[in-house]
Amino acid sequence: MKKPFMLAPLYLLMAFLPLPSIATGAAQDSQTTPQKIDPLKDEAQALKGCVDALLAGIRPIANTRDQRFQGKVILANALCRGGQNTVQFRLTPWVDWTNYWGTGDMASLPSGFLSTKGPEFRGVTGALVDLEFERVELVKFNLFDNSGTYQDYINGRNGVGGPALKTWPQMRLPATDPNYAAVGGAGEQVCKGDLVRGRTVNGECNDVRNPLMGSTGTLFARNVEFDTAFPEQGQSEYTRNRHGNRLTLTQPDPEVISRVLFTRNQSTPDTCKLGFGLANNSVDANCDYQKAPFFNVLAAYWIQFMTHDWFSHMEEGHNAPGLEDIGCKTKLVDGVEVPLTPEDIQKLGCRPADQVDKPFVAQDSAPDTFKANGKTYQTRAAKTFTNTNTAWWDASQIYGFDDTSVKRVKRDPSDMAKLLLEPAPEPYPTHATGELFLPVLQPSDPQAPQWAGQESVGFPDNFTIGLSFLHNLFVREHNSFVTEFRRQAALTPTADSGLRNPSNPKHVITYSEVTPDELYTAARLVVSAEIAKVHTIEWTPQLLYNEPLNKGMNANWNGLLGSGDPDVSKALSDIITKNFGKSKDVAKATQWYSVFASGPGIFGLGSTTPNYDVSKADSINGGINHFGSPFNFPEEFVSVYRLHPLIPDLLEYRDFHKDPNQIVQKIAVINTFEGKETDAMRNGGMANWGITLGRQRLGILSLHNHPQFMQNILLPRLDTPTKQIDLAAMDIIRDREHGVPRFNEFRRQYGLRQLTSYDDFIDHHLDPASDAYKQQQQIVTELRQVYGTHTCDASKIITDAQVNEDKTPINDCLGHPNGAVIDNIEDVDTVVGYLAESTRPHGFAISETQFVVFILNASRRLFSDRFFTSSFRPEFYTTLGRDWVVNNGPGPEQIEKGSPNGHTQPVSPLKRILIRNIPELKPELDPVINAFDPWARDRGQYYSLAWKPRPGAETDPAFKQ
Repeated sequence: MKKPFMLAPLYLLMAFLPLPSIATGAAQDSQTTPQKIDPLKDEAQALKGCVDALLAGIRPIANTRDQRFQGKVILANALCRGGQNTVQFRLTPWVDWTNYWGTGDMASLPSGFLSTKGPEFRGVTGALVDLEFERVELVKFNLFDNSGTYQDYINGRNGVGGPALKTWPQMRLPATDPNYAAVGGAGEQVCKGDLVRGRTVNGECNDVRNPLMGSTGTLFARNVEFDTAFPEQGQSEYTRNRHGNRLTLTQPDPEVISRVLFTRNQSTPDTCKLGFGLANNSVDANCDYQKAPFFNVLAAYWIQFMTHDWFSHMEEGHNAPGLEDIGCKTKLVDGVEVPLTPEDIQKLGCRPADQVDKPFVAQDSAPDTFKANGKTYQTRAAKTFTNTNTAWWDASQIYGFDDTSVKRVKRDPSDMAKLLLEPAPEPYPTHATGELFLPVLQPSDPQAPQWAGQESVGFPDNFTIGLSFLHNLFVREHNSFVTEFRRQAALTPTADSGLRNPSNPKHVITYSEVTPDELYTAARLVVSAEIAKVHTIEWTPQLLYNEPLNKGMNANWNGLLGSGDPDVSKALSDIITKNFGKSKDVAKATQWYSVFASGPGIFGLGSTTPNYDVSKADSINGGINHFGSPFNFPEEFVSVYRLHPLIPDLLEYRDFHKDPNQIVQKIAVINTFEGKETDAMRNGGMANWGITLGRQRLGILSLHNHPQFMQNILLPRLDTPTKQIDLAAMDIIRDREHGVPRFNEFRRQYGLRQLTSYDDFIDHHLDPASDAYKQQQQIVTELRQVYGTHTCDASKIITDAQVNEDKTPINDCLGHPNGAVIDNIEDVDTVVGYLAESTRPHGFAISETQFVVFILNASRRLFSDRFFTSSFRPEFYTTLGRDWVVNNGPGPEQIEKGSPNGHTQPVSPLKRILIRNIPELKPELDPVINAFDPWARDRGQYYSLAWKPRPGAETDPAFKQ
């Protein structure tokens, strides 16, 4: 028992070593060039740094947002964790931990040292410490609820500090809700009975004391201060000073930005045809794109599958009435927007007549204000928007999220616990094999015109072949669980199923007593939890492919204690939920809760409580924590999931049953949209599409890598002259309409270091003579062309989110001399900024700006959901269901051969789901460790990003240089 228990104190000791920020506002010389380092001298300096760091004492959590950590450490910690390699990059804007020992591939491990184990441990653990500091301060400074609770968050209520509040009157069901009386009506509202047994269609009663939270139709939140949102409106003096009246919704011009900064340049445009490929899916088609070596196209569709579960601004496939321009009108010349000439338009390839439908707006009246602590606050943002999906991780894209969408969800009439799958009718080639697929939408089903002919699912918008694959896969998984439960019931009909009815909690429900509806509800819980687990410990560690994030994401799920003594994990979990979770003390209820939860992990917090009672709210709700602000996704989270560069223009289609190493067709992605996906899926079958999506690399998230077809999408439903849309330009318009701050203030708001010029985007780890460095210099030139420069005025203060190193306010000159001509770095759109970030931690498919949004919200959606915390129990999941989620399927946990990246690792959940439901893929998947790594890639040693074939895939043309 002693060994695992010591891990938590050791982790906490390291967590509270000093990490104060260094200079924040001044322009700095970030033109760092990698220096040659003497290993013996480096080791001696590192050890001295460790001693100095310990002597410096404990670093406190920031008391005000302008004193935040920013991911930058003191010199002693830089030396201790990464030696001179970390020190030489400290003056860049980017986080320090990416330069620590052990945080990259083999090259990040120290060489020439007496022992590499100590430095590697300090580096990786130091990175985890930095990430935990960021999470604690994000929870403290970045929760802004739009639904009316923010004043209580600032002022507290009845002697309880705002961040320690647990319930809110705004989260009560209204009198018009059908469940109003069932939860208590006008009195105290507490969900009970059938409302708490599983996930409700519209997401109500996840939190049994805040029944409305996260349900369909509630408002998106914010992670940024309300008055920094909607910068075009200039709500505060800081915002007006920051942007100097340079911004409107269409300036700088979104289509110009798209064409200058986003377009994929093509070596052979005639074989790409703007992303539409060649006739008959010819293999001679080619659309160039920048490829990630360690992430596959299945991963790109996975995140679309996830976002369809999490959020939507649209209603049944449409936005609000009315149309608006999206650009191709002006360009910046000497700081002034001037009309594009016909020659400009032809050269750019944009379309001035493009228009898009307007967004739905929930509230746009002036928000109320209140005063506290000598400051005036807004009660909400200037505009709010409705999340028309449930905010919970509840697989609503499969099972539905409101009364309309659930009508598209087809249950199997021969077994109502299952979802309906049907054989493809003749003449589809899969008909002879008996393969089953989702049914197609019928005329009687609720649907938008553009959905005609596509498969019937809860969330059918923007449906593609990748979504078809994942929907079919998880519907099969739902049915596989039901089948296994039925098998177990036949063997032991009188045995305890684990399930309980809150209305009669002492009655043991045997296998034979479980009704089809109860089993359907349990199967949905299992599938939802599997999806969350796949995303947390499989998709994300491949997206962020390095050792700290592998440990960090597994800690979110399994805890830093991992599979150590379960009694220790249980004891720590009880301390967290019973002490910190119920505390009215803000520090205990928030930052200490978050830190200590790293030990046992978030998943299952509160589920091991003695005397657990499914009829008691304190039991079933006991493991959740909203940190004083009701849970919903913020608009900024939506913004950083604009990941369109991940998608290639052409899919490299393979025939699994013949030669998987051969590409037999190149199918334009646009030709697999909506109803076309039905033909594509039934003609190809799940195995062929699995290997197609599993082997091909996705695109990296960078500038000049948007699919060309997305800039030229045909949308006949639009009543416009072109009936086309540039989706890349629309991303920019939507972010502006939703009030997302521009890139530099966005970073400050999240506690990251600001940039002082476009040149800061260049990765100074690179050799200045390299082609990659020169390409980044060209991007700087293009940013200057699109966003421009201005003469700065040092009298204008532009933010209160950060201060300079000398504690003076940051002004318009960003550390440059007053009156200097500086870059309009403050005007860069957030999506442009994070795609321009070339300096990233090893193996990061996303930027550090995107990642910091993820740190906060990925944890919150686990902390807030009782079905992932205190209600992860057999009473809800059944015993089989709980074990199924823990073990990644029926039976005991399976372990991978060898030690991938130095770990003993269970067979990943998605790999087992794929093999279980598409068994013919087993030979292909056997050597695969992570189902989101290209299936034919050799992973090599320690987080290698090398692109080389595994044995048996040497003839795959994807590996030709």
